[in-house]
Amino acid sequence: MRVCELTGKRVNVANNVSHANNKTKKRQNPNIQSKRIFLPEEGRYVRLSLSTRAIRSLNRMTLKDYCKKLGVDYDALLKSHTR
Repeated sequence: MRVCELTGKRVNVANNVSHANNKTKKRQNPNIQSKRIFLPEEGRYVRLSLSTRAIRSLNRMTLKDYCKKLGVDYDALLKSHTR
């Protein structure tokens, strides 16, 4: 499933509405990209599935600061990505 590991953004279900007002369900997928993030305090990279909104935010702040802002447990996130 397409889910951002930081923001929790996931698939949304919406309606296609025709000119005759017929409604059919459609899925709206988030723009999820696989991204390598460098962790300077550990000197290594970690690969995360992130929404493009999260990638833009990470360009302005560190992963640790962004996790704190979102209320995500930074240590648990890194532990799940340890080899």
